[in-house]
Amino acid sequence: MRSKKMTEGLEKAPHRSLLYALGLTREEIRRPLVGVVNAANEVVPGHLHLDRLADAVKAGVRLAGGTPLEFPSIAVCDGLSMNHEGMKFSLPSREIIADSIEIMATAHAFDALVLIPNCDKCVPGMLMAMLRLNLPSILISGGPMLAGVRGGAGDDSREAADLITVFEGVGRVKRGAMTEDELEELTENACPGCGSCSGMFTANSMNCLSETIGLALPGNGTTPAVTAARVRLAKTAGMRVMDLLEKNIRPLDIVTPKAVANAVAVDMALGCSTNTVLHLPAIFMEAGLDLNLDIFDEVSRTTPNLCKLSPAGRHHIEDLHLAGGIPAVMAELSRKGLINGDVMTVTGKTVAENLADLKARISNPEVIRSVDAPYSAQGGIAILKGSLAPAGAVVKQSAVAPEMLRRDVKARVFNSEEEAMEAILGGKIHKNDAVVIRYEGPRGGPGMREMLSPTAAITGMGLGTDVALLTDGRFSGGTNGAAIGHISPEAADGGPIGLVEEGDIIRIDIPGRTLELCVSEQELERRRKAYSMPEKHIRSAFLRRYARQVTSAATGAAYKRQG
Repeated sequence: MRSKKMTEGLEKAPHRSLLYALGLTREEIRRPLVGVVNAANEVVPGHLHLDRLADAVKAGVRLAGGTPLEFPSIAVCDGLSMNHEGMKFSLPSREIIADSIEIMATAHAFDALVLIPNCDKCVPGMLMAMLRLNLPSILISGGPMLAGVRGGAGDDSREAADLITVFEGVGRVKRGAMTEDELEELTENACPGCGSCSGMFTANSMNCLSETIGLALPGNGTTPAVTAARVRLAKTAGMRVMDLLEKNIRPLDIVTPKAVANAVAVDMALGCSTNTVLHLPAIFMEAGLDLNLDIFDEVSRTTPNLCKLSPAGRHHIEDLHLAGGIPAVMAELSRKGLINGDVMTVTGKTVAENLADLKARISNPEVIRSVDAPYSAQGGIAILKGSLAPAGAVVKQSAVAPEMLRRDVKARVFNSEEEAMEAILGGKIHKNDAVVIRYEGPRGGPGMREMLSPTAAITGMGLGTDVALLTDGRFSGGTNGAAIGHISPEAADGGPIGLVEEGDIIRIDIPGRTLELCVSEQELERRRKAYSMPEKHIRSAFLRRYARQVTSAATGAAYKRQG
């Protein structure tokens, strides 16, 4: 066992003394030491209940003959950090999470790991650490929040609601379609308790894909946070990691090119968050695998979109769970040959064996469509390229209104999210406009802020089917509409988005996969010669360091690999 470097031999007597100080017995010290990485805190609703799951994991480890030792991880709530400077720290937290777990797991010579994340950047950060360390490991997330409600008891208009309903409510109030009292009532009922926000937003996207990749147990992505089934799943994860240790099954035995293909196929079928296009490349990079934008687009063109979950539709993760969950989606994709069934998973069995054991099938064909009658023939995400985005841009095409799939729009240019938000809520944005927000990329932000507030405000103002938002920043998984992000190269790296001027015509063609700035090359050359980037004072020493190390959004906004 790896932990014997810390527990066995005459010269390790001082180490054992410190372990005894923890209250461990001789027997516990002789057993495999399992690190339990718990991201619980009292700030993030998705992480509020993780202590209970950590207790279940530790019980499972002990039942299977191991000694669990818990240590913490940070986690940022993207909803709470949205639309202020806090969002600059959200994406960078992913790298800190991965680095800190590597430090703790290596410094303390753990034999295996169980990782307990839930919300946005914590999930990919932990997956990156799993692959980097390559110890027998398993991920068990906190699970999704139940959907909330809009409208009171007995109200004929009563319907499911979530955090995005509240964000869009701000715009509705500004245009007089909702009162402030109605909005406040909605805010009290849209998020009914703990768990990751209830739609196919970034957290749930990544938790579902963790299951798809094979690094989490079946049910990880969709079992609701508040259920006993989630606690049982956590206990099972604790037991399973001991089996992985005994059989020496490690993350790099699971994460192969075939696992990558499975992840992208399910991503497209579910209509996941565009943030997966940042996180999956960064995760697989830790395994030495290349996942570029061209692969996303290639898989999207051949994978049907089977689900319309919020924000693209009215269903939520609890509906997906009851309809058969991720196993049902994978089983359906298998019918079209889009899933590699021979990929190993943390169950110790292959994907095909898991699906057979679970008797995976669709129980609600409206929530999960068949491959013969999909919502659309192509996947949820599209990659656009053209004169405005030479290295690529990302759009959640499954959440775009038909009338915005192809459109010429007029550029309204803003150098920050705050400037754009003021114009949107001030009634200065009109039909056929394109809100262009630049200097919000990984380096230019720095931190690549999400633009959920502006996109939700556009929808709330009644402009969701007539206005586009284009940025070198990124979007929440809760964003809908013609929201095109990750435009690369970003403005801070000299990308063409920095040359866009007020009134320029931008041609969007999502089916044709193009994004063109309709300005002559001669005019662009004139602008390049006259161009100077606005000065931005970065107060945070951490963000200054991040800006120097981070790579393009087109490559996952991971840190540069040295040497």
